[in-house]
Amino acid sequence: MAAETSPQAPAKKTGTSPESAEFDVTGAADAAGELDAVGALEFFMLDEALGSLRRFQPDTSLVRYAVNLTRRPGMMARRASKLAADLASIATGSSAIAPQRRDRRFSDPAWSKNPLLKRTVQTYLAVGQTAEELLADAELDWRDNERLKFILTNLIAASAPSNYPLISPGARKAFIDTGGMSAVRGIRALVSDMSSAPHVPTMVEPDAFEVGKDLACTPGAVVARTEVFELIQYKPTTETVHQYPLLMIPPMINKYYITDLAPGRSMLEFFVAQGYQVFVASWRNPEKRHRHWDLDTYGLAATEALSAIQEITKAPKVNLMGLCAGGILSSMVCAHLSATGQLDQVNSLSLGVAVLDQSNAGTTVALMDPSTAAVSTLASRTRGYMDGRTLAEVFAWLRPDDLIWNYWVNNYLQGKTPPPFDILYWNADTTRMPAGLHRNFIEIAMANALTKPGAASMLGSPVDLSKVDVDSYVVAGIDDHIVPWPSAYRSTQLLGGNVRFVLSTSGHVAAMVNPPSNPKATYRLAPGNPPDHRDWLAQSETVQGSWWPDYTTWLESRSGDMQDAPSELGSAKHPPLDPAPGSYILQK
Repeated sequence: MAAETSPQAPAKKTGTSPESAEFDVTGAADAAGELDAVGALEFFMLDEALGSLRRFQPDTSLVRYAVNLTRRPGMMARRASKLAADLASIATGSSAIAPQRRDRRFSDPAWSKNPLLKRTVQTYLAVGQTAEELLADAELDWRDNERLKFILTNLIAASAPSNYPLISPGARKAFIDTGGMSAVRGIRALVSDMSSAPHVPTMVEPDAFEVGKDLACTPGAVVARTEVFELIQYKPTTETVHQYPLLMIPPMINKYYITDLAPGRSMLEFFVAQGYQVFVASWRNPEKRHRHWDLDTYGLAATEALSAIQEITKAPKVNLMGLCAGGILSSMVCAHLSATGQLDQVNSLSLGVAVLDQSNAGTTVALMDPSTAAVSTLASRTRGYMDGRTLAEVFAWLRPDDLIWNYWVNNYLQGKTPPPFDILYWNADTTRMPAGLHRNFIEIAMANALTKPGAASMLGSPVDLSKVDVDSYVVAGIDDHIVPWPSAYRSTQLLGGNVRFVLSTSGHVAAMVNPPSNPKATYRLAPGNPPDHRDWLAQSETVQGSWWPDYTTWLESRSGDMQDAPSELGSAKHPPLDPAPGSYILQK
């Protein structure tokens, strides 16, 4: 499902090269949001121990699919009759079947003007549509449907005529224009990509951006450092600031600069410009010796960050924002603070594309079972960590058209270099997940423990999200394939305080990286949070613009009085150690 809109990521170099002019920029940018290797808990369960083929095995789902279809012979006959009629009209040239307007795979005029190519595309579309309709006709349960839909989506994507060099007009033109060098470059790129993980086409060149120069360049300083994280404080750009600071908790298995991309697209930069004292936790990239790091390790780090911020700013309360897995951690920490009588340190909780309720929460939940979880846990325990490059491969296959075959055509068939995108560069800058954290996430996901008071714990305290009674701001992406927005919406029914739910445009990451400069940005709001997300959607209204200003306006009444901005960063107890973006972000 394509995103409604996505801000185009800036290139490091100005201008657009002719080579990349036909590249699916919109699809790649939208899909970049789906490739985020943080996602919902279920994605932490799939690793290299399972192998790529394991993800495409339907198990007994295929049997149930066949049985259900045989029980509907009339429906199968109607589908077959319709397909035969479509193929007949395609053969005679009278078919009106055509790609969707946004389907850039067939944007080359040859696909519509060449009679043979036009019929090839029409046949592909007719067969693919019939296969999708048959899957819907089978009326499988959620898990079986998700498993087979994943396989079918990848088969349809792989069979697109645009993927084949002898058919693709773009591949032929590139071969002629370059005197055959496009094929040489394409083969070289294919061999290079397949020789190491992740075994998918390169989506951005490793030198496309430089962290600290092009990305993560908002001025600030590291004001605290432990073995687990660095705490970065950002330099105010306003004369006065809000009393209560904002702490951002990024995913524990990614580098924090998804919150600080290129200038003009940085959440941190925007929040600072609105008069907020902004801090962020920059996680260390764990090694094998850190295999024991678990949720308690990161929860303790979050409480240490809160204490340091309160000491530096002298503020009695802190606003907390957690993104993706960082939102899960933030929620559990707040539950711990509530259980220990310390929740008064937190004035508000914000969750960005985070899922607390794991029921029916995505494709890889459907692909998961207890035996798979056991194999995955054993693999990470043996190695000491789970490699983020493997997660990148998993996410790519969730959006095969945009994240696999789009680059297959660009890189291999046409021999072109992929255009630079800041989100994709961040995503390729992968980190590792320690075995202890991996195990905890699997345990929580398999039991859906965060929906059951006391079923999970944080720092020795039972987790009961209903006891987190501070005001909350929850953001989801309408086209998020990693955390489907109905799953994110269910957080409104778990948290104990007043919740403002916002449904942003685009997918997982693009829903977050959605600055006011994006002219097509919208979000949806509703006056209340009924139990059923469909009722919320029916009541909601579309608001033009980015949700960022809405959030800072909401946060304003929860951030205390205005006061003079600090002239220096840190404090005597927590002096500046290094300039932002710090040292942990640079670890490979």
